[in-house]
Amino acid sequence: MTVFCLVELDSGGVAEASLRAMTLARGLAADAGAAGVTAVAFAAAPPGAAGLGAELAAYGAAEVYAVSGIDGYAPQAWARVLAGLLAAAGGAPGAGASPEISGHAVVAAGTERGNEVLAHLGAVTGLPMAANCVAAAPVPGALALVRQRWAGLLLEEAVLDAPAALLTVAADAVSPVPVSGRPAAAVVHELTATAADADLVIRAAESPDAGGGASLATARVVVGGGRGVGSADGFAPLEELAALLGGVVGVSRVVTSEGWRPHTMQVGQTGTKITPDLYLACGISGAIQHFAGCSGAKHIIAINTDPSAPMMTRADYAVVGDLHEVLPALIQTLKARS
Repeated sequence: MTVFCLVELDSGGVAEASLRAMTLARGLAADAGAAGVTAVAFAAAPPGAAGLGAELAAYGAAEVYAVSGIDGYAPQAWARVLAGLLAAAGGAPGAGASPEISGHAVVAAGTERGNEVLAHLGAVTGLPMAANCVAAAPVPGALALVRQRWAGLLLEEAVLDAPAALLTVAADAVSPVPVSGRPAAAVVHELTATAADADLVIRAAESPDAGGGASLATARVVVGGGRGVGSADGFAPLEELAALLGGVVGVSRVVTSEGWRPHTMQVGQTGTKITPDLYLACGISGAIQHFAGCSGAKHIIAINTDPSAPMMTRADYAVVGDLHEVLPALIQTLKARS
């Protein structure tokens, strides 16, 4: 019996969203009687594999598959690798799997990548997928789940009955908790994967960017822009500030509706849920749908000319002023200190 966890990487190592997923996976493995979690990370070829193993062992990984050979992010190719590992563990249909849940599961963070890869894995294997889980525990012949619905406004209790379970973990629901004491070293397997051309039709090339390689879902700092930015060109100071802070830029839905920025940058109920250490909301009024996506931030600073805007009342710190004046002053101060 095996509990796999798909691990996403950024420039700082394992993304925090994946450490949250590892924490849930570790609890599931312990309840199921497994020795630990089997972590799977892509683009982790040596010499980084050893360090990756040590970092993941601290969160309960007994084994780590460091997968190389697939350039960039290819969700279907990643899913094929996971399907192969699951089949080898006896948890996929047609691989001698038991008709009952026997601890076999694949867990991923509830990020865009985690949801997409596990959706492909479900299509490849014919297994059901449950998204936005906050808890999971084995019960006789099945898996008991609690998962978020309606942007976290409702918690649903469900039972998943399948040869193996595919789960993504709600972005802000599980705290990343390392194992207590000195963890045993994880066994690292270096796996070179090959992918069929058909599995590489959709592929995103990886390249360093101003955010240090962090995605919107995993960034520790997010600089958000709304209608108050004024135009597509108005995002230049937000990009510069995000670069200085080692973060990324996010936007509200009105920005994507205006065509100023793509939907992939949207924070909110119909976009990405973020859990950064700092969310700097610039010119964002703060509709409930947007706040549903950023409520997991540890600290929120809002900049707006309207002191009664919902985002200003929900923020830890509120700056009443024109962002086109506040941001240049902030950027100048940060440059002076660097």
